[in-house]
Amino acid sequence: MQPTKINIAVFIVPFSLLLFSIIFSQADPDGFLSGMRQANDWILTRFGWLFSWSTLLFLVLCIVVYCSPLARIRIGGKAAKPLLSKFQWFYIALCTTIAIGILFWATAEPVYHLHEPPARTGIEPDSPAAATFALSTLFLHWTFTPYSIYTLIALLFALVYYNYRQPFSLGSLLYPLTGKPLNARWGQVVDAVCLYSLVAGMAASLGAGILTLSGGIRQFADLGDSPFILPAIAGLIVITFIISSVSGLMKGIKTLSNINFYAFLALGAFVLLAGPVGYIFRSGAESLGDYLVHLAPRSLGIGIDREWSESWTVFYWANWLAWAPVTAVFLGRLGVGYTVRDFIHFNLVFPALFSMLWMAVFGGTAIYIDHISGTTDLYAVLQQQGPESTIYAVLNALPYPRLTAAGFLFIAFISYVTAADSNTSAMSGLCSSGISPDSPEPPGWIKIVWGVVVGTVSWVMVSGAGIDGVRMASNLGGFPALFLGLAAAAGMLRLLLKKAITAEIN
Repeated sequence: MQPTKINIAVFIVPFSLLLFSIIFSQADPDGFLSGMRQANDWILTRFGWLFSWSTLLFLVLCIVVYCSPLARIRIGGKAAKPLLSKFQWFYIALCTTIAIGILFWATAEPVYHLHEPPARTGIEPDSPAAATFALSTLFLHWTFTPYSIYTLIALLFALVYYNYRQPFSLGSLLYPLTGKPLNARWGQVVDAVCLYSLVAGMAASLGAGILTLSGGIRQFADLGDSPFILPAIAGLIVITFIISSVSGLMKGIKTLSNINFYAFLALGAFVLLAGPVGYIFRSGAESLGDYLVHLAPRSLGIGIDREWSESWTVFYWANWLAWAPVTAVFLGRLGVGYTVRDFIHFNLVFPALFSMLWMAVFGGTAIYIDHISGTTDLYAVLQQQGPESTIYAVLNALPYPRLTAAGFLFIAFISYVTAADSNTSAMSGLCSSGISPDSPEPPGWIKIVWGVVVGTVSWVMVSGAGIDGVRMASNLGGFPALFLGLAAAAGMLRLLLKKAITAEIN
């Protein structure tokens, strides 16, 4: 077994860039935010269309792979043994990807769309059509498309790592496209760029988690605008996921994902039974039909105001892409011993269906409270207190509000810790040498360094620009990852089109 050690070439470049960003943001906050906004606007103006077309391509490719002979191939070869049971695999795949996102946005986003639908659609604000649009948009942003982004890249990594025995490097994703191993130096460049992207994406998600938790804490304690709340929350999250990550790949993450999943079930079942059950099912069915009819045009921003599409849909595609390469490393390692079709089931189909049900329950309840019953003016809460407070206003309209709010705080905390644990391990592995199926763990101190960097960047983003900081970090992180995703899509196409290659990896 080869010992692992740090790969300086991969570690130092993204670490230096991120350290510079932190120092610059503190020395000149206005200049830093201005530069971020300019870079963000440039990306959206010139490449927003590419994000939209690429993510739709990933979804189509996953469907094609699922129906192809490639789906029968076993990851790791015919004799490979699984690392996890199917249930445990599902829990981890669900809880390490977009879990904190569905907690933060499931009630806030539909209220935005209910009252501010895109003008070009001709939908009247606060109307039944707006309610349907709001929930179907949740399905667009939070179900099959984001999970297809993760699944496509993770599946290709699993095949090249286990079946082709290529190095533990994101540069190995290019192997099916080029037909030969990537030069070690270029592989290090790919890993360094993707590490930078992921830290931006993780910072964006941690930023959303910090805002969610701060909104909840203010429900229990009158802390006003204390400057210590955000860094304290960020510090607590970082310390917890570092401890879990250092414990090892198959220890902390399994425990966290189990807790996370059953907590999701308990809260979701409570809101469903305590909320407007009939309305949830009716609106969910109507919105599902609207989602399926408009999936392609709305994914591409057709018939939608460009500014709206960039602020919402492209923002999400960029966020998923920022996470995707390094998340693919983690998810790909878990797929050994199962078939490609199994991989798509447990990383795409089942998590997307769970997310759709979650959005129908929480999004439908929020729309009912604001639009039908008028119990609480959630739009006023959104405008006056921010999106982080919307979920607590929804819970306040249901029985046992303080108990459920406390439970939600716990779930939000565990959700981000679970996701950050897995990705910190993957990030640390990419900047370590000697990682292999037989020696999967990087040095613990590298995990600690990356955990501190992620926490600091997220705090800088949120404290300086709030939710706009979250959006900008997502777009900046997703931009370089977009091109690796396209290369992975091209490699997957080559595997599909070349029958000899399909036989070779069986």
